[in-house]
Amino acid sequence: MDFQFSGVSGHSWLGSPIDARPLFAPEHAALMATLRGLGAADWEREAVPGWRVRDVVAHLLGDFYGRLGRDRDGHRGGSAFAPGETLEAFIHRINQEWVDSFSRVSPAALVDTIDLIGRQVARFFEAADPDSPSMGVSWAGVDPAPMWLDSARDLTEFWTHRQQIRHAVGRETDPDPKALAVVLDTFMRALPHTLRHVTAPTGTQVRVQVDGPAGGAWTVTATEEGRWSLAVPDAVRPAALVRLDAETAWRLCTRGIDPDTALARARIDGDRELGVAVCQIVSIIY
Repeated sequence: MDFQFSGVSGHSWLGSPIDARPLFAPEHAALMATLRGLGAADWEREAVPGWRVRDVVAHLLGDFYGRLGRDRDGHRGGSAFAPGETLEAFIHRINQEWVDSFSRVSPAALVDTIDLIGRQVARFFEAADPDSPSMGVSWAGVDPAPMWLDSARDLTEFWTHRQQIRHAVGRETDPDPKALAVVLDTFMRALPHTLRHVTAPTGTQVRVQVDGPAGGAWTVTATEEGRWSLAVPDAVRPAALVRLDAETAWRLCTRGIDPDTALARARIDGDRELGVAVCQIVSIIY
């Protein structure tokens, strides 16, 4: 879906483009350092509900192969939607099928393969045209999406899965603000879609401020009844200001915590209903 807002055409309502391309190689290097530091028992630890560390790694490998096959090689094979199946159900089904098929693959073989294929994925993104049309980003409400958003979305997925692996083995979120800043910037492109059912007078603005070295501020504006944009300049005083710390923000966007937990940690100034609506943000297929 490619909404046309009043005075905001094309994809400009998504805000300024993000260039995530230089971060894929460092992100892959960080993933490999994490995986090579795992002990035998670590691979069996739960990383997300229902998936062990080895399952998350197998899933990442599936994402890598899918990107290369589809966008680099023009391959159109693979699973199809079942009758009446939603996008969310389809994604969860094929992800689980892939993970189940890798139960015979050893951690050592997974590491060798994901290193080889992940480096190819990094090279693919480094050479990608950020303005070309690409896969839709459902949580941002845009299909097709510009490649800059699609590629940034993949970076957030790779980064998030690496954090899940770190947490599973007792390590905290990677403190490097360079990658997290881009991850948060990408996640916040879900704001217009998050507020799509919220009616407010034209010009109403809501600002999300994430504190810390990786943080920033994002202002979403009502440009027509029920529609919102990140392209409009900030007002001096938004109708609502939502302040979050970086850890709360990324975990909320990936549903590592639920909106009620985020609200308990957030500071909301101004219209609380708008602030509560913002905290429903989700930046994954959920």
